[in-house]
Amino acid sequence: MIKISNLRKNYGSVEAVKSIDFEINDGEIVGFLGANGAGKTTTLKMITGYLAPTSGTVEINGLDIGESQLEIQQQIGYLPETNPLYGEMSVHEYLDFIAQIRNITGKDFTTALRRVVDKCGLKGVVHKSISSCSKGYRQRIGLAAAMIHDPDILILDEPVTGLDPNQIVEIRELIKDLGKEKLVLMSSHILQEIQATVDRILIIDKGEIIADGTSEELMNNFMGNVKLKVEAKNADDESVAGLSAKIPELTVKSSEKTDDVHRLNLEYSREFDPREALFHYAVESGWVIVNMTPQTANLEDVFRTMTASEGGNG
Repeated sequence: MIKISNLRKNYGSVEAVKSIDFEINDGEIVGFLGANGAGKTTTLKMITGYLAPTSGTVEINGLDIGESQLEIQQQIGYLPETNPLYGEMSVHEYLDFIAQIRNITGKDFTTALRRVVDKCGLKGVVHKSISSCSKGYRQRIGLAAAMIHDPDILILDEPVTGLDPNQIVEIRELIKDLGKEKLVLMSSHILQEIQATVDRILIIDKGEIIADGTSEELMNNFMGNVKLKVEAKNADDESVAGLSAKIPELTVKSSEKTDDVHRLNLEYSREFDPREALFHYAVESGWVIVNMTPQTANLEDVFRTMTASEGGNG
């Protein structure tokens, strides 16, 4: 479990992170979104102990990072945005090097290597040099290094940056698989990937948490009332004008007629679904409905609206 309380980071007079609070429970995959300079990487570095906060607390599984930094870092696997690999080493040599730093040697290393090679799909490249591996495999190697000590928590900063679509799908499936047994906190600029991978989303802007929820919750809150686009033939002006009187929960926001098709933009509260009543009204009025489509937002709409102004510094 990660618990962040009143966490703040200043660089001189610049507030990169402004007294944020959130909790992440075991078994969650959480996406951490923000524009460049919003404070994402600064926050991740404070959680992992690479940066000291100006004030506030980071608790990992009940331990305070200010008092138990080394114990906490033993429980965290961290893949930074710039994957710190040594191209001249083979994959085996690099993972052995990382394991030795964590005092994993002998039979323990053999067991750990077999686990991460299998989990990260590295069997075909174990004895290849890292420089000869594709970008997708290098990300897998970075994940294997972050997992070599079998941490309870994985923190991944832009894990799919620079990957092609096939590689992104591979890493996505790997992260979702890891999320079945570990807490995963990941940041990404690829919003569709976040939406397809995580259980919950945190959005940070100018150093402050401005949204927290599932992608569906964020989009529903963004949309407000449900918007419904209807196209109907044989709909005259009188029957269109009488629609709201017949179905009071339904508001006609606009109406446009082209040839024999009326195009209606309707709106209604999420507590009431008027589509069945609308269908019956259309039958009674002699309409032929050729299209009835709820208008939905996507995560990009939500993100762009919430972070429309220029980000902060972090």
